[in-house]
Amino acid sequence: MALKVPKSGPSIFKDGYSFQSGIEDAVIRNIQAVAQITEIVRTSFGPNGRNKMVINHLDRLFVTNDAATILRELEVVHPAAKVLVMASQQQEAEMGDRTNFVLMFAGELLKKAEALLTMGLHPSEIIAGYELARDKAEEELKNLKSRTIPTPLTVESLALPLRSVLAAKQYGHEDLLAKLVAEASLAVMPSKSSDFNVDNVRVVKIMGGSLEKSRVVRGMVLGREPEGTLKKATNAKVAVYTSGIDVAQTETKGTVLLKNADELLNFSTGEEKHLEKVIKEIADANVNVVIAGAAVGELAQHYLNRYGILVVKVMSKFDLRRLCRVVGATPLARLGAPTAEEAGHADIVETVEIGGDRVTVFRQEQDKTRTATIVLRGATANRLDDVERAVDDGVNVVKSIIRDPRILPGAGATEVELAKRIAEFGERTPGLSQHGIKRFAEALEVVPRTLAENAGLDATEVMSALYAQHHANDEGTAGVDVESESGGVVDAAKAGIFDLYESTLWAIRYGTEAAISVLRVDSIIMSKAAGIAPPKQQGHWDDD
Repeated sequence: MALKVPKSGPSIFKDGYSFQSGIEDAVIRNIQAVAQITEIVRTSFGPNGRNKMVINHLDRLFVTNDAATILRELEVVHPAAKVLVMASQQQEAEMGDRTNFVLMFAGELLKKAEALLTMGLHPSEIIAGYELARDKAEEELKNLKSRTIPTPLTVESLALPLRSVLAAKQYGHEDLLAKLVAEASLAVMPSKSSDFNVDNVRVVKIMGGSLEKSRVVRGMVLGREPEGTLKKATNAKVAVYTSGIDVAQTETKGTVLLKNADELLNFSTGEEKHLEKVIKEIADANVNVVIAGAAVGELAQHYLNRYGILVVKVMSKFDLRRLCRVVGATPLARLGAPTAEEAGHADIVETVEIGGDRVTVFRQEQDKTRTATIVLRGATANRLDDVERAVDDGVNVVKSIIRDPRILPGAGATEVELAKRIAEFGERTPGLSQHGIKRFAEALEVVPRTLAENAGLDATEVMSALYAQHHANDEGTAGVDVESESGGVVDAAKAGIFDLYESTLWAIRYGTEAAISVLRVDSIIMSKAAGIAPPKQQGHWDDD
C-alpha cells in the first residue's frame, strides 16, 4: 500500500520536498540508476578490461581499471547506486579483490528483477527467490572442486592465486608482479602466519626505467637521501622525532631593541648554545641516526654533522609510524636524548642509488626484517599509481589466502557451474520464488559473458560452448579463454587460472545483499536541500 499524501490541506512535509513511490516511480528508477553505474565499470572487468580516465573534484587525473578507485573518485550521489558502491567498498576492505564482480552481479540481479516486476511479480517474491538462491550458491560453493594451497607457503605456491588477481589489473605483467608480491609477503611473514600485517609490505615508486627493473628490498626504503654529509651508518641507534629540529622559535612576535654591536652578536647565542647542548645530549646517548618529522634547520644540521649523526627527514606521518615499527622506536614530540626504551635499532642505514634517484634504506639482518619494500619502476606517474593499486590488491589477497587457502577454477568457470546448479535447483522449487532463483542463475552468467565481450569474442557462442562443456563433465573447470582466436573455452585449472574461494563467497553475499536492499525500497522521500534563501529585493525608495 503506497503512502497517500493528501493533495490539499496542510502538508505533512516541509515545502520543497520531493516524493516518489510505487514500482514505477521508485523501484524501476533505482534499478535504472544502478544500471548506469554498472555499465561504467563493466567494461573494466577482467584482463582485457579497458582503463577509465577519471578526473576528480581536485582536478587529479586517474587512469585505471580498478573499480574501487573509479567509484571512490566519481563521488556517486544517487542513493540506490550508493548502496552498491558501499557493498563494493566493503569487499575491497575485506578481501581487496573482486570489487567489480560485486557491482556487476548486483546490477545484473536488479536488471533481471526489473523484467520480473514488469511481468507483475511483487518485490518480496523476487527477494525470497534471491535469498534461497544465495543460500544454495553458498552451499554449492563448498561442494565445488577446490584446491588448497599447501603450507608452508613458498614464492611459487603463493604466486599461483596471485597471478589471476594481478592479471585482471596489469595484464601481461602478472608473473613479474606475483613474484614480487609473494617475495615481499614471505619476507615479512611472522612465525604465526595469521598475524600477517598488510601494512608491513610497502611500495615506493621511482620514475624511470621499466617495470621489469622493479625489485624487493628487505627493510624500509624512503624516497629521499639523508640531509647532512653522512650517508651510511651500521649497527645504528635510532631516535625518532615527530617535530622538526631547529632553534626554538618564540611563540609571539615581538620587537627587540638592540643598542650596540655586542648585543647584536649575543642576541641568538643563547639559542645556539641551547641547540648544541640538546644535540650533544643526543650524541652522548650513543644515537647515531635521527629521524625528523619536519624541517631540519641549517644550524641544527651543522651540529648534527659535527657530532657524526645521520639525519633523515620523513614528512609522511604514516611512513614515520611504519619506520618506528621497523626500528622499534617510540616517536618523541620533544627534542632531547631518548631513553633506552625509546630508542630504536637498525642494523644498516645506507643510501642507495636506484635509477638516478638516491634513496635511504633501513634494513635489519635477514632473520628479523619487519618490513619489505617493493620498489616499482615505470615511465609515468599514472602508470606507477595503477601498478601500486594492483600490488595493494595482491598483498590483501595474501592475507585472504592465509585465512582460507582454498582456491576455485577462475575465468568464469565457477560462476557457470554455479549458474548450472542453481538453475536446476530453480526447476525443482515450487511457487513463485522459482522465478527469482532462475534469474539469479542467469545473473551469475555476467562474469563469463563480460570476460568474453571485453576480449572481443562472441559472448553467445562462448556461453553455449561453456554450458556444453559443463554439462558434459562434472569437473566444472571450463572457463573463458580470453587469448583464444577460436572457441574461447579453456580448462581454467590446467591453465593455472584461479579465484579465491573466500573472495567469491563474500562477493556473492555482498552483491545479493546490495540488490535486495535496493528492491526493498518502495518510496523515495527527499526533503528540501538546506540553504539560505536569497534576500527579498527591496523596492526602489524613489517609487515610494
